[in-house]
Order: sequence, then structure tokens, then C-alpha cells
Amino acid sequence: MELMQEYFSSVAWQDIIFSALRILLILTLGWLASIITRTALRRFEHRLIEQGRQQGDIASEATKRAETLVRLLRQGVAIMIWLVAILVLLNELGISVGPILASAGVAGLAVGFGAQNLVRDVISGFFLILENQVRIGDVAVVNGTGGLVEAINFRTLILRDLSGTVHVFPNGSVTTLANLTKEWSAYVFEIGVAYKENTDQVIEIMRSVADELQEDPQFGRLIVDKIEIFGVDKLADSAVVIKGRIKTQPIKQWDVGREFLRRIKLAFDQQGIEIPFPQRSLSFSESGAASLARLFETGTAPQ
Repeated sequence: MELMQEYFSSVAWQDIIFSALRILLILTLGWLASIITRTALRRFEHRLIEQGRQQGDIASEATKRAETLVRLLRQGVAIMIWLVAILVLLNELGISVGPILASAGVAGLAVGFGAQNLVRDVISGFFLILENQVRIGDVAVVNGTGGLVEAINFRTLILRDLSGTVHVFPNGSVTTLANLTKEWSAYVFEIGVAYKENTDQVIEIMRSVADELQEDPQFGRLIVDKIEIFGVDKLADSAVVIKGRIKTQPIKQWDVGREFLRRIKLAFDQQGIEIPFPQRSLSFSESGAASLARLFETGTAPQ
């Protein structure tokens, strides 16, 4: 008992209390810095969206770009804040930070030679965002794989395709990127009609259907311009193919396209326009025709 009393009496409680208070203060300052950073970045995000609107960008486009950029900035600043807080805490606990930083520099140099792909991924991801090539919420085709962009991190770009499969691409490995929903999208259609139909009449029906669709309160707000009909695109085996395009709001081309095709089918039925199916014409020689006639009459093939 006396030993315990002697031990506790020799402890510098005042220094321990002051160290604990300083540690608590460091953690509190780190927490406050995180809150202030989030608030500042939120205001920065709103400012970016407003600037985009003033420059004529679509609201959804400006929002996606701002969200993507602010997300990366938030990650980077959070790492910096807590890294500094940890170093200050170590110093407060009596651990010399100098050797740690020196060792970290040497280790970083060694790791750098073996982490070239990581550095390439980070730099490539930075330029993806800086150049506004793709944003969260875009539909893109990356290295031949298409899907919805769910996340863009410092190192990876994440897509989810129509079947729900998630595809993760290191930013440095992105060799081809096609953005299907930047600023505006388009539904490109190729509609075939029978050879006997008047193509000028068919094109007028298409324009009429597109005008009615643009006046629709539900779909009209999704269409940004008049329909473009390029004309007869090809003479296929059993159809005359007419090609055209409808410009829409980003990522809305499929909704508009499905409704346009539904209305085209109804309009063609009302006007008696034939949508052909594959057909083949068969020719027989005289001997072949006679054999075929005998087959139908007797039900047996000639020997």
C-alpha cells in the first residue's frame, strides 16, 4: 500500500492533465477543421453550380461536375487534416516526428519506384476531373464497357452496367472513354419500311409523331431540339431504312426513344404503312417446278 502511495505521489499529475488537455484540444481542432472544410466545400459546390447555370450549362450537368470535383477535394483535404493531427499528437506524446518524417521520405522514395502505376492512376484521375471528361451520374463507355458512372476516386473509376455488374477501372488504364450524356444526348433511330411505301410520306409521318411527342407535357421537356431526319440511309434486303436523330436532355434519350417508337408503330398502323419482315424469293427450273408440283399432288418426292 505504501509503495502504491509512493508511486502515485511521484507521478506528475499536472503534466499528465495538461498533456491530456492538449491532446483533446488537438482532436477538437481536427474535428472543427473537418467541419469547416465540409462547410466551405459545400458552399464552393453551390457556387460552381451557380456559375455553370450562368454560363448556360444544364442544371443537372453543372451539379454532376460540382459533385465530382468537391468529392475529390473533400477526400484530399480530410487526409491532410488528420495526417497533420496525427503528427502533432505523436509529438505531444513525446515521440520525435523528425526521424519519422525522414524515414517516411526514404520509404516514399523506395515505394515510389514500385508504385508508378498508383501515381499514374492518381494523375490520370486528376485530369479526368480537371478537364471535365466524365462526371458521377454520366453514362459512359470505358475501354469498351458501358455503364453508369457511380464514383470517381483518386485511383479508380467505377461503372455499373444495365445488369447491375460493377466494373472498376484504374484511372491510368483508361485508354478510351466515350461519354454518352455530356451536355446533351441523342436517340439515333433506323426504321425500315416496305419498298412499296412512299418514303416522303413516311418521313412526314415521322415528323408529325415527333412534333406531337415534343408537345407532350411529360416528354416534351426532355427534348431539346426538333427531330433530325437524315433521309433514306440504306436499301436493305427487305426494307428501305430511314435514319434520324432526336436530341434530348442528358441520359433521357432512351426514355424518349422508346416512346417515339411506340407512337411510330401506332401511326404506321393507322396509315397502313408496312413495317417489313425478312423475305426471300425462290426460283425453280422447269424440272424443279415439275418435281415440286408432283410433290404437292402425290405427297411423295420423285425417285
